[in-house]
Amino acid sequence: MKKRHLSFWEIWNMSFGFLGIQFGFALQNANTSRIFETLGAEVDEIPILWIAAPVTGLIVQPIIGYFSDRTWTRLGRRRPYFLVGAILASIALCIMPNSPALWVAAGMLWIMDASINVSMEPFRAFVGDNLPADQRTLGFAMQSFFIGIGAVVGSAMPYIFTNWLGISNTAPEGVIPDSVKWSFYVGGAVFLLAVLWTVWRSTEYSPEELEQFEDNQEFETPELTPEENQTRIKRLVRSGSILGLAGLLATWLPYAYDLQKELYILTVGLMVVGVLFLLAAAVRKRKGRNGFVVIMTDLLYMPVTMKQLAWVQFFSWFALFSMWIYTTQAVTGHIYGTSDTTSQAYNDGADWVTILFAVYNGVAALVAFLLPVMAKRTSRKVTHLGALVLGGLGLISVYFITDPDWLLLSMVGVGVAWASILSVPYAMLAGALPPRKMGYYMGVFNFFIVIPQMVAATILGFIVNQFFDNQPVYALLVGGGAMILSGLLTLRVQDEAEVRVDGT
Repeated sequence: MKKRHLSFWEIWNMSFGFLGIQFGFALQNANTSRIFETLGAEVDEIPILWIAAPVTGLIVQPIIGYFSDRTWTRLGRRRPYFLVGAILASIALCIMPNSPALWVAAGMLWIMDASINVSMEPFRAFVGDNLPADQRTLGFAMQSFFIGIGAVVGSAMPYIFTNWLGISNTAPEGVIPDSVKWSFYVGGAVFLLAVLWTVWRSTEYSPEELEQFEDNQEFETPELTPEENQTRIKRLVRSGSILGLAGLLATWLPYAYDLQKELYILTVGLMVVGVLFLLAAAVRKRKGRNGFVVIMTDLLYMPVTMKQLAWVQFFSWFALFSMWIYTTQAVTGHIYGTSDTTSQAYNDGADWVTILFAVYNGVAALVAFLLPVMAKRTSRKVTHLGALVLGGLGLISVYFITDPDWLLLSMVGVGVAWASILSVPYAMLAGALPPRKMGYYMGVFNFFIVIPQMVAATILGFIVNQFFDNQPVYALLVGGGAMILSGLLTLRVQDEAEVRVDGT
């Protein structure tokens, strides 16, 4: 039994919710550093304040994926999570720009990102569930299109409110400008309405139907013998011991050499993961197999393609996070020549950054449907390599530009890379995953988005402070190099899947 090919408009409806998700995500990316600075954060403190977002994703996405694999309600399998996440994220979007203090804004970022992750994670598995293998590249490209459109408008909202509607983009010290506040209010409404469209205008296969499809038969689960169970226990113990000891040693280094405390986030994180592996092994020894044990064990048995894509994702998302954290500071300081958040020049530069973010997302939306065509004529690996090289060069070029208008060209390269990052790795991955664990592994795949963001948030502030005299533009140079490296790593990924271009 095969899944039916969906029409263009059916794929449109099932992807439309990403318009709202990315609208909210773009507002977060383009304005969070601005909000933090306005509320008193120093430049080298901003990365660590951003840490809430990736840590939240690291915890939430695999859990949501695991449970969505096992959910079936009147609304289906994935759609209940779309809806709950959208409601919570919309509320958080309305509260964050009214934060009275820095710690409140950081807390709201945590809540908002958790809610966005609840909505976002099942959308990736939704494509894998509903589309046959030869339509998945188109399905993820459609998501990229809506991500681009949502992000264009979301990123540009403060500029639109200021320059088209006359709403002020300045405010007294410690107060968020009205243009930013109204942008977040609109973002909350758009987020909820777009997700509601997908919830009510799309359908899902039942668990019984999914079991009948041919692509599920390719991933039959063999019976777990006592010998194999012992092998898995030993592997959990070995991995836990290595990670625990590595984390302990790494924690000693910043203590011994008086390095920045932010480094403890990574080192203690390693120890925690090691302890979790050892705990899972202990439960397995007692013949326990709950959700926690399954999640931890499956981390060690990822498909080969997923392991290879992990390195590609690591360096490309490290680059993106460096851009999201530091573009506002790089543009206002390196090109507009100010770090005074109450000055007109700073706020003009910050508004221009929202336009730059809108441009790269707009380019991503336009390029999205060219990616399946390029992949068919070359390969998905070559397509992704070319896109990431263009993105890396775009980030590096910011250092050499003095006229703000030329930054638009930099963002064209970033936009091409963004379109590919949002679609091509997922299309390569979906065919390598067992359908009954699609949601879980899509959530685990988020680790390789989250971990580089945690690394960036932990070390970029240290690097900029210690080696580049607190000049944020150098973080974009580092990010550009990382993106080019990720493109080169794409060439070693195993990807055998056929690419289908048409959407009917």
